[in-house]
Amino acid sequence: MGTLSGITVIELAGIGPGPMGGMMLADMGAEVIRIERPGAMDPKLAEPISGRNKKSVVLDLKQPAGLEALMKLIERADALIDPYRPGVCEKLGIGPEVCRARNPKLVFARMTGWGQEGPLSQAAGHDLNYIAITGALHAIGRRGERPVVPLNLVGDFGGGGMLLVTGILAALLEASRSGQGQVIDVAMVDGTAQLMWMMQGFQQMGTWNAEERESNLLDGAAHFYDTYECADGKYVAVGAIEPQFYAELMARAEISDPQFAAQHDVTQWPDLKQKLAAVLMTKTRDEWDQIMSGSDACFAPVLTMQEATEYSANIERAVYTQVDELAHPSPAPRFERTPSNIRHGTRALGVDTVSVIRASGLSDAEVEALLASGAAVQNN
Repeated sequence: MGTLSGITVIELAGIGPGPMGGMMLADMGAEVIRIERPGAMDPKLAEPISGRNKKSVVLDLKQPAGLEALMKLIERADALIDPYRPGVCEKLGIGPEVCRARNPKLVFARMTGWGQEGPLSQAAGHDLNYIAITGALHAIGRRGERPVVPLNLVGDFGGGGMLLVTGILAALLEASRSGQGQVIDVAMVDGTAQLMWMMQGFQQMGTWNAEERESNLLDGAAHFYDTYECADGKYVAVGAIEPQFYAELMARAEISDPQFAAQHDVTQWPDLKQKLAAVLMTKTRDEWDQIMSGSDACFAPVLTMQEATEYSANIERAVYTQVDELAHPSPAPRFERTPSNIRHGTRALGVDTVSVIRASGLSDAEVEALLASGAAVQNN
């Protein structure tokens, strides 16, 4: 039994942070019901990992009967994830006021890029756009080069999915005391701004150069906080900031050059980076990993996604779990008494439609009428 056992979440199908948030809640034991439209791509292809532990229901919300079937599900739900632009749910007839009239305890979580209000709220956008206006994109990359695209980790997932889960959990906790749900405005631009809290603080205190990349402690300027190529063309990551960890790095790399004693002399960082690069080029990535592994040198091999699933430390920690021949990131965080788990992989489109809507209280005749009209679709 997970920490959220007994909690029901309706996830209106979307992409990116919504599915991630639903996955995390489902891993924690919530019943997550993903509402798909007829003819949608099979989630086994569209969401092969984030669809795990969820039920797949197909409803045509443009039909009154399909809309009413959803409202019946909402009546017994604890939370709903809205992945659409502001106003779309209202146009469909499932806005917060309508839903909470049927279920006052409902937590209505609205996941967008720009937020529910403001001059950009109705504009299209993606992760890269959201992180661009918060300073995050400008800060990532090499000096004199264009900013580096950090996948969609910062906006969609760190600033979106994680913030979505945090908001839902907090609102569920409050609702358990007050008996009242509420609307949560989850915006990736807000989440990214929160992720930048430390650099923003440093910049305003005058200890971070926000105008030029690769000129600060944590952006690749320091020789002890960067990536380096090895003899085999693969890379290692060095992050030995603290003096005791830096000393461990020096000892394990057998570096005795006295210039390295000036660890925090910014003027010497370029020279020291060249010298450290020359040392690390003398061995392969895996040879360095053997030398540094398990030490306080703050050193790690840079692995591909495939290599990550096969890395011994990750295997021993069970960082990944095999489900339906796919390597899934294991549920996190890890709970002592009520562990999260992967109960099943992603289910095919609409295989749970009948069982879910029947459990909402509809009669067999009402279910058959929904299927006959196409307002609900059951796939086998």
